[in-house]
Amino acid sequence: MEQPAFNRETMMAPLLDACPSFWPAWQSFLDDWGAERDMPMYIALGDLAVHLLGLLAFGKTSEFDTVFEVVERWHVDGDAYVREAATIGLLEGIQNVTLNRDPDRLPEFVQWLRPVTRKWWFKLIAYWDGRGTLSED
Repeated sequence: MEQPAFNRETMMAPLLDACPSFWPAWQSFLDDWGAERDMPMYIALGDLAVHLLGLLAFGKTSEFDTVFEVVERWHVDGDAYVREAATIGLLEGIQNVTLNRDPDRLPEFVQWLRPVTRKWWFKLIAYWDGRGTLSED
């Protein structure tokens, strides 16, 4: 069986390449959590969600194509932790932050989502609306 391309330790490298503007927030995360054996990646993904909404609000979306290509790769080529973190950590984070801060912008993210990521985006919406589950099917 082939090893997943991404795990908890390797998932952020391609994201940071895709989104250099996130480096300061990532460095702050490392300052706070870098000494931890198992860094709380969901916190970093929450920070990324806030960062992406901020970029969208200022029309600075030039990194979004490559960011969401990485997110798609997390969904397709990640281990179980990475796949779940991509959905629950990042996508749900984007949805929650956007709904709380600027709900009219939520549909704008859809244009950058790749097929598997798009599936999970809408599964989350259906789940929170009481119309579905978060199963793999």
